[in-house]
This record gives sequence, structure tokens and C-alpha cells, in this order.
Amino acid sequence: MKILAIETSCDDTGVAILEIKGDKNPSFNVLSNIVSSQTEVHKKYGGVFPAMAKREHQKNLIPSLKSAFKEAELLNPKAQTLKPNKILKPKIQILNSILEREPELAKSLISFLQECKKPGIDLIAITSGPGLEPCLWVGVNLAKALSYFWDIPIVEVNHIEGHILINLLTVKKINFPAIALVVSGGHTQIILVKSIGKYKVLGETCDDAAGECFDKAAKIMGLEYPGGPIISNLAKKTCGCPTPANLPRPMINTKDYDFSFSGLKTAILYAWQKSEKTNEEKIVFAKEIQQAIIDVLIKKTIKASKDFNAKTIILGGGVSANQELRKQFAEKIQKELPKIKFIVPDALLSTDNGLMTAITAWFHKDKTKQWKSLKADANLRI
Repeated sequence: MKILAIETSCDDTGVAILEIKGDKNPSFNVLSNIVSSQTEVHKKYGGVFPAMAKREHQKNLIPSLKSAFKEAELLNPKAQTLKPNKILKPKIQILNSILEREPELAKSLISFLQECKKPGIDLIAITSGPGLEPCLWVGVNLAKALSYFWDIPIVEVNHIEGHILINLLTVKKINFPAIALVVSGGHTQIILVKSIGKYKVLGETCDDAAGECFDKAAKIMGLEYPGGPIISNLAKKTCGCPTPANLPRPMINTKDYDFSFSGLKTAILYAWQKSEKTNEEKIVFAKEIQQAIIDVLIKKTIKASKDFNAKTIILGGGVSANQELRKQFAEKIQKELPKIKFIVPDALLSTDNGLMTAITAWFHKDKTKQWKSLKADANLRI
């Protein structure tokens, strides 16, 4: 089976093609994985603007689709471009109807479909939520259009589940029950994974996500967006500056599994206003901000793992690319829960990508939908 996957939940345009061999013990072969980042577009605003992100997805999707097919050796140009005729013209009208809110995308797609033959794809996977609604709809509508024109079934994918199951590209199996920490710019959740497809959210952020806290902290300090990687790189440096007043670790000792990072953000603002704002102080602040977030994430996840007798701890989401977080997680697990398996995706697969959508669709391949029933759901729950 070959799965074409489309991911547009936020500001990264992801298109991937995954080949799966076998059923009970599947092997996964990555044929292509194209990610078009919008970081440079949003950098000057210090965050993602949904309307602008939607516009960029419209621009990026067809070039990304072509690149994915070409890399997978599935791009088959026709001998000549098809001209609208009695058969093609009604289909083009339906495509325009599906993509009426994305006229730029419709124009590019119709040109592509007239120039290239139907590829050898068995399934289309699409991220339907959660995420930014304008962005989700661009991907959903493209999936609908492709499904209609090529007559290929679709599987809807939950973005959060994708961040969990992407780990199966690098590990053979997950021992259940497992505790997953999905941590990114939009999400911070601790999830009990009973088995693939059976989840229970144990705790989540009451306000800001951890990734958002990184970004806002960087903005307070006059650093560029996205803040997480910049703060992480600063924290690796050494300096002789005295440590500032310790930042709080919000909700670290509560008995639940919930998080709160808005208070930490406020504490960073007040502490930074009182500082001399030197380069050395930026390094010290970066170390303390990163450590405050790491301490809370690890403490809550370890608690959940003990309380639910987890056999595996899974890390996923954009913030899981943070090397210090990975290192300290591994050390803490080895010290307190040495029998637990710790799995974390390749850093390049921690951020949003089409492969996470493709592999998740494989495990739900029996839940195909007709294109007309597809919808985006910005608040979709796992």
C-alpha cells in the first residue's frame, strides 16, 4: 500500500508518501517527505497569523505535491496537456466548487491534474484537526479534490495521534500501557495510550502551551521567532553572569497532570524588565527558562507513568526536538523507572510533517471516508 499524506494544521506544509509492506508486522518505507516551512514569513510578526498561513499553504501545496511524487518516482507527466472537453469540463467545475475558497490552489491543482497521470496511490491521508481552522481547511479541501478526481479513498487523521505514532517509524512496537507527552507550540498534553486508537487525556495546559511559552519568552527578550530553538541554542553557551532570581515552576507539585505556563511567562517579563539585558544575562535567562519548562514537563510525566504503571514513555511534538529535554528525560527515566522504554522521534520528525499523518492513517485504514463528508475540526480531541 502507498499512502499520500497532507498536513496543514499550522504553518508547515507537509506532503509525504509512505509505502507499507505486510499487515500484521508492517514495514514502513519512506518514499518522500516534503516540508515547506513558513518560518521566514511569520518571523517578523513573532508568531503565526492564520490568514497568512492559509495563503502560504495555497502557494506551497502543489509544488510540494509535485516534489513528493517526483521523489517517490510516481510523477508521470502526460504526453500532452489535457484540454477541457465534455468529460473533463464538468470535473473541473466540481474541482472549482470544492476549492471555491482557495482559488489560487484550484488554479494550480487543475493545471497539475491536466499535465500528470493518476499516480499509484492507494489511500489519501489528511490531517483534519486539531489546529488552525483556516490552515486545516486548505489541506482538507485539497484532499477532497484529489479524492474526487482520482477516485481514491481518504482517511482523516488526528494531529495529536500523529505525533504519538510517528515513533513507529523508528521503533518496532510500543509496549502498552504507555504515557505520551505531546508538547508543541499549540499543545501540551499527557495522554494515557492503552493501545493504538485507545487514548485518554490525563492532563493538559490550562492556558499557554510550552512551545508558546518559549516563543513569548524569546519575544520578551528581543529574540527572533520561533523562540524555542533560539533559547535552546543560547542555553548551551557558558557565561560568568550570576544566576537571576529563580523562575517559578507552575503547578509542578499539584496532584493532577495539568500544566500552566502563563504565570511563568509573566515572571519572565518582570525578571527581564529588572535585568541589565546584557548578552550574558540572555544566556542565563535562556538556561533558566528552558530548565523551568523541562522540570515541569518531566515531573508531571514521570508521575503519570508511575500512577498508571506505564511500560513506555513516548515523547512527541515540536518541543520534543529540544536536545536538553530529551537528555534530561532519558536520565530521569533511567534513574527512577529503569524498566520503562523511552521512545522519541528523530528531531526532524518532531515538528509537523506528512509522515506522521501517513503512518497514523495506516492504522486506521479501515475507516475510509467519501470526500463529500470530510470536514476540518480545529478543536478535535484525541
